[in-house]
Amino acid sequence: MILVFVLSVGFIVGYVIKQKKAEDEYKDIKEKAKATVQTEEKESEEQYESPIDFEELWKTNEEIYAWIQIPGTDIDYPIAQRADDDAYYLNHTIEGTEGLPGSIYTEAINNKDFTDFNTVIYGHNMKNGSMFAGLHKYEDEEFFKENPYVYIYLPDKTLKYQIFAAVVFDDRHIMYNFNYNTTEGRQRFLDEIMGVRTMESRFDEAVEVGTDSNIITLATCIGSQPDNRWLVEAVLIDDGTK
Repeated sequence: MILVFVLSVGFIVGYVIKQKKAEDEYKDIKEKAKATVQTEEKESEEQYESPIDFEELWKTNEEIYAWIQIPGTDIDYPIAQRADDDAYYLNHTIEGTEGLPGSIYTEAINNKDFTDFNTVIYGHNMKNGSMFAGLHKYEDEEFFKENPYVYIYLPDKTLKYQIFAAVVFDDRHIMYNFNYNTTEGRQRFLDEIMGVRTMESRFDEAVEVGTDSNIITLATCIGSQPDNRWLVEAVLIDDGTK
């Protein structure tokens, strides 16, 4: 019994230390990404200046290609994609440390310019509130109404999205179970999302979204429902070219 206790304590301490290391890692990444960005006025309206220093980020990881920020939450992270291993960032941090909390990432089926009809972005629902845990704030109706925007920063532009739904969905692979190459397949996905009329569901019916839209699906786990996923859906309203 004493050995089991010692081993259990050792495991817990090791886990806590690992989580602290990961938190410090992402804190450092955020500081690197934003410390050297100039805050002076642009020389002209045509000159885009990203609030994220991608050149600095690429020194840490060349697979970082975007940054996501959701005002009202703590979601403020780089997005990565590994071409030959979709599951890598599920269990590796941006600096390559194995284990939780992983990273915010997309799979190789999605283009990295967000021109797909649906780009699915994944992140863990961490108990300490990090990664995509903040998506669960959208379970609250008032929060849903008051925090409708998602920003995706790319090296050459900023994309602005408006949230139109937040629902409990099943655990199907969203990119492989709908044929987004057809209008019918796109409409089927939208119909299934908008058809989830449960107590947890949140919708903004005033937001225009259709089969010609570009949307993002933000996906994370639900602690009490291992066979379901919490999805926050947002549609592109500003592609950064205006």
